[in-house]
Order: sequence, then C-alpha cells, then structure tokens
Amino acid sequence: MLNSITKLFKQLLDGSDLGEQHKADPNLAIACLLCEVADADHQQDQQEEIAKQQLIGRLLNLDAAQTETLLNRAQNKAKEAASLYEFTSQLRELSQETRYELIKAMWEIAHADGEIDPLEDAVIRKTAELLYVDHSEFIRAKLSVTESSNKL
Repeated sequence: MLNSITKLFKQLLDGSDLGEQHKADPNLAIACLLCEVADADHQQDQQEEIAKQQLIGRLLNLDAAQTETLLNRAQNKAKEAASLYEFTSQLRELSQETRYELIKAMWEIAHADGEIDPLEDAVIRKTAELLYVDHSEFIRAKLSVTESSNKL
C-alpha cells in the first residue's frame, strides 16, 4: 500500500500521465481475475495453477508461451490491485455469454483442488456482481462445474 502511494507521488512529481496506468487490457483483466480466485484462499495448489494456465489459454485463444507471459503479468498486477473493480470495469463490454464463461472458468479454478473455499466463493460472487451476471447464471456456472466433477 505504501509502495503504491509512493509510486503515485513519484508519477505526480515526474509529470507522468497517470492515465497510462489504466489503459484497458481485457485479456490482462481476465487473467488477473483468474489469479485472484486462485490466490483467494492463500494456498498454492498445483491443480489450481494448471487449471489457471489451461483456462487462460482456452478463454483467450493463446499458445503456451503467450499464456505464460500473460499469467506472469497478471500475477504481478493482481498483487498490486486494490479491488476487483480495477479488472471488472474493463470487461463490461463483453457479451453476457463471455461474462458467463469467465465466471464458469473462475469456478473451475476454485474447484480444481476438489473443494471451494469460502474466500474463493466470495471473489467469484463479487466478480459476478460487478460484471452484472445474473445470480441464476452465477449458480448455473457453479453447478455446471461441481456437478460435472461429481460425475467423474
């Protein structure tokens, strides 16, 4: 937090354009949201990391190298973020179906280790609210993920 404030003051003193920092990058925003849910329970889980990589590649149609680069940027950006709004505000122009797929992907990451932590649930719920995803779609995405893993 103190580093962010110091950085802001340095930008002001240097005369840097503060708007540069907030340019829309939907792919980065999506990757950051997936990182947020993976890190919500403060536990590093290999299955969640694998799911995150696969989902970023699938959702954004990226190859392995592009996925790795984007994921590294997203993890750093997510650590610096003050709120989910920084990411969701860039994604409101997405179609309803794309927003649903993002919420579903977040559930897949949260459930990759076999259980959904309440903190992961809270991140997904807040993201769905900020993206104006109907509660019924939020539940449909969750059930789609949890019921499909129960069938395996």
